[in-house]
Amino acid sequence: MQVRWYDFEAEEKELGVELSDAISRVVRNAQFIQGPEIHDFESEYAAYCGVRHCVGVGNGLDALHLSLRAIGVGPGDEVIVPAHTFIATWLAVTYSGAKPIPVDVRLDSFTMDPESFRHAITAKTKAVIPVDLYGSVGDLMQIVEDAHRRGLVVVEDAAQSHGARVDGKVVGSIADLTAFSFYPIKNLGAFGDGGAVTTDDPELAARIRLLGNYGSEEKYIHPIPGVNSRLDEIQAAVLRVKLRRLDVWNSRRRDRAARYLQELSHSGCWLPSDSDSSHVWHVFPIRHAHRNALQEHLTSTGIPSIIHYPIPPHLQGAYASLGFRPGAFPVSERIAQEELSLPISPFLTPEDQEAVIRTVKEISPMTGPT
Repeated sequence: MQVRWYDFEAEEKELGVELSDAISRVVRNAQFIQGPEIHDFESEYAAYCGVRHCVGVGNGLDALHLSLRAIGVGPGDEVIVPAHTFIATWLAVTYSGAKPIPVDVRLDSFTMDPESFRHAITAKTKAVIPVDLYGSVGDLMQIVEDAHRRGLVVVEDAAQSHGARVDGKVVGSIADLTAFSFYPIKNLGAFGDGGAVTTDDPELAARIRLLGNYGSEEKYIHPIPGVNSRLDEIQAAVLRVKLRRLDVWNSRRRDRAARYLQELSHSGCWLPSDSDSSHVWHVFPIRHAHRNALQEHLTSTGIPSIIHYPIPPHLQGAYASLGFRPGAFPVSERIAQEELSLPISPFLTPEDQEAVIRTVKEISPMTGPT
């Protein structure tokens, strides 16, 4: 059999007419950049997140980068980032001219360790980027509280946590600025690249919009140097349709996660905590001492899996100049050696999930991590 990582055909069956109508509407209007769809999506997503402003941008990296530029991060500044994350989190800091300062993460949640964050703050620290990795917000509330106590700005990387809720607040309304990616397989995904920043600060929202439109509010007038980073009309139209399903789809993800947690509880794998009610399960991450053998076995039976992420940013060639060596961040490096993400989506069928569970159990009696 062949299990799909994300079943776009099933998505199309559920939303086909609505999506076709939305795209046709854009084509009929013939306004493909900065038209009514982006305006309406920004208003609807801001309302969904519970904030006053949403600014659509070209992708998730731009959402982070423009957020840092908007708050004035630049050369000589430091920005604290997790050592275990996709490299885009770090690249946003580099593009702003600042220095990324990595800290280790928690082994149980894969997210930034608050104590490590507090110890990394210096006089040069301007901001912190907590990452809601895999759909978990981790200790976000604690990090925001500690950061604000020290006068730091919090730019949340919520590329994997659309729709997550913490203490009644939707992700997008907790940090000073929240950066989203709408990559196609995200919980809220477009049909191409796309991103957005949410905030309650009107001045920051206006500056991000200015920066993302060539530094221009009026055509051919450019008071500051900007970039071209705008969410286009077709993607905005698609996202408007999918936004109406986000909570339902996240509920399905939670149901599938609950089944994994129950049926793999004695499999020899380390499983994520089932106590995080805010989790929206962008992926289902497990850890296994024989991760590569498990992945090979899954692949041989037609089941996809992904390692997130096999080489931490501090050990990538792109950041060799920072001088980190193996062992600098032991938790992050252990995760890189043991983590494996299993298929989970709103369209994963019970039969396909049973196949995943059965196949994992076939190899999991081997000694697993503690």
